[in-house]
Amino acid sequence: MAKITIDHRVIECSDGIPVLQAALDAGWDIPHYCYHPGLTVVASCRLCLMEMQLPHPKTGEMGWVPKLLPSCQTPVRDGMVVRFDSDLVRDNQKSCMEYFLIDHPLDCPVCDQAGECHLQDYSYKFGSAASRMADQKHTNPKKDIGPKTLLYSDRCVLCTRCVRFTEEVSGTHELCSVNRGSRQEIDVFPGMPLDNPIQGNVVDVCPVGSLLDKDFLFKQRVWFLDGTPSICPGCSAGCAIRVDQNEDVVYRLKPRFNPGVNDWWMCDEGRFGYKYVHDAKRIAAPVLRRGADATTPDWEAIPEIVSYRFAQHVAKHGDDKIAVVLSPMMACEEAWLLVKFIRGVAPSATIATGFVPTSGEAQHFPVGCKPDEAKFTILPEKCPNRRGVELITERAGGNTCDFDAFVKQAVGGAYSGAWIVGGYPDEWVPKDLTKATKHLKLLVMQDMFENTLTEAAAIVLPACAWVERDGSFMNHTGKIQPFERAVRVPQGARRDGQYLFEIAGHGGLYSGERVREMMAEEMSEFSEVGDAPPKPVHQH
Repeated sequence: MAKITIDHRVIECSDGIPVLQAALDAGWDIPHYCYHPGLTVVASCRLCLMEMQLPHPKTGEMGWVPKLLPSCQTPVRDGMVVRFDSDLVRDNQKSCMEYFLIDHPLDCPVCDQAGECHLQDYSYKFGSAASRMADQKHTNPKKDIGPKTLLYSDRCVLCTRCVRFTEEVSGTHELCSVNRGSRQEIDVFPGMPLDNPIQGNVVDVCPVGSLLDKDFLFKQRVWFLDGTPSICPGCSAGCAIRVDQNEDVVYRLKPRFNPGVNDWWMCDEGRFGYKYVHDAKRIAAPVLRRGADATTPDWEAIPEIVSYRFAQHVAKHGDDKIAVVLSPMMACEEAWLLVKFIRGVAPSATIATGFVPTSGEAQHFPVGCKPDEAKFTILPEKCPNRRGVELITERAGGNTCDFDAFVKQAVGGAYSGAWIVGGYPDEWVPKDLTKATKHLKLLVMQDMFENTLTEAAAIVLPACAWVERDGSFMNHTGKIQPFERAVRVPQGARRDGQYLFEIAGHGGLYSGERVREMMAEEMSEFSEVGDAPPKPVHQH
């Protein structure tokens, strides 16, 4: 670890990192636009310039260099002395901000970035209250640069983060910087719209309101939104995300910094794949069928009803005729609670891993790179918790199988009772499994949407979306990551974890952390579940 002095304060930091990053991590608020830790350093905005001490070339005496140096481009070395708290640095910041604002429109009231815009923040803290610009401002047109993104060129500060992202991370090279001088602007190459599977990240890296997400445009003011840390359920990568919602309506998903998993990025499939959460067709209440009659029981009666029906079925048909299918869309804690209940009433029951949806091949970025050199990967396995469900199934012991084996055995009449968990956003029930329902005297179906299995089930329990519950997922590498509830369940429904907690014989309120403590007594993997680190100070 190197020791450096910033504004008369000694701090420790990693060798070789930029001075700017070391200062930001230590708590300094250093203005910057072009620097992003996930992209190359270009030192073009000049906002982060600093003073630094160097030995005099003739006398060797340490003194302040008369020329300001870019802190984003200057690597840390042990013993260096720098300062940002000086009149020279402040004058540079003020001058730079004046240039950035020369042509910038005063449209903060109608800008989606208002409230999280660094141009606003820096103008207030480092800029001037008045403008000396007397001439007419140069305006650039608004551009539709792709199916999901707009470019408001007159707000752009030409930090080129977006251009570098398409060159260095996505590798698709749609964006470029055209013209020179006062006419310079960001644009797409002719006939090449911004339309790659991770293009939404250019909106995230833009420090001002220049690049805008069409899906979020004019939907909500950011200061009304509450952000909740979560994990993306779109594939088995386990990207750390933030769910932004207001009054239980999800408006957008944003990536969180998660080193070694998704770093600073997320894919568009995950970013825009949350719309099913607010689908009016979702199952929102339990259903109990007795012959042709269907009723909606009180939630308080569900644990007793379920326990009685399974105990009655086991007494009549035997416990080896029971099966439970654990969906890879479930949280680890929910799967564990369900296994505990089933093993309690039917020790010889079969525990099966649920249907694992897949799509295409793995996509590695930058495009054309080798898998081990990828900066971001979209995986073909479109569920967040296969590894977690498989681990719980394995530790349950006794009779276990995969989904294909379960379907084959069910079609053959091996089971007379089953609890099947779905929770998928899309249609997933195979035709063979529908045929197998004729053998099932007792079917409990836990799902979000109606399908052929819910129509045949004796008991239907509504499943929640991941934003409506808390728990943990295990990604494809075996990393267990917790997530928190962001919104409430639809009216009439109850969280999966809560009713499974009660069915498993526990009292009080369910929480993922509480259940993980129980799980840790049997499964050491859940003794220390690590979340993504806090957002770095230097990340915009």
